[in-house]
Amino acid sequence: MSTQIKVIFHSLYGHTYQLAEALAEGARSVPGTEAQLLQVAETLPDSVLEKMGAVEAKKAFAHIPVAKPADLTDADGLLFGSGTRFGSASAQLQAFFDSTGGLWQKGALVGKPAGVFVSTATQHGGQESTLLNMHTFLLHQGMIVVGVPYAAPELSNLDAISGGAPYGAGTIAGPDGSRQPTANELAIARFQGKHLAQIAAKLAAK
Repeated sequence: MSTQIKVIFHSLYGHTYQLAEALAEGARSVPGTEAQLLQVAETLPDSVLEKMGAVEAKKAFAHIPVAKPADLTDADGLLFGSGTRFGSASAQLQAFFDSTGGLWQKGALVGKPAGVFVSTATQHGGQESTLLNMHTFLLHQGMIVVGVPYAAPELSNLDAISGGAPYGAGTIAGPDGSRQPTANELAIARFQGKHLAQIAAKLAAK
């Protein structure tokens, strides 16, 4: 049987989506692994998204299915991503987390390896606090937190500003959202996806 990894994200302008794609790519590099992308339901009305200039950007990943809590139960490993909102995950991802209370009551996610990833506007715009805040959801659900070990050399790259931390992959979008994920940031994301898939495969084989 194949190892099933699900990458669940909320993205407003596409930066977190690009990280999600890289994480899935890394997971698929592990033989016998399948990775599926899912996005959480958007809670902002189209009129607000239009004013924010997000409608066009969202078309790039409009084909990605919307996640449901039940989607988590048959996964061997999980990855959750969001843009930061004042040091925490977006309300849209938080709402999805809140909808999984039934899974918590059943202990349905206990023992599953899981990780998180993030996009921020600035280098110190809450990247690490958002990642750590998302970890609390994983811990309450009894999941095994998987970050990015320093075996990923890109974490130590000081040649350019880069998102990403031992707590999870990350990208910096810039104050106006024009900065796109760099090769270094995407490499960290691929490493995390591969690392999580390797751990999930080992646990699933037991």
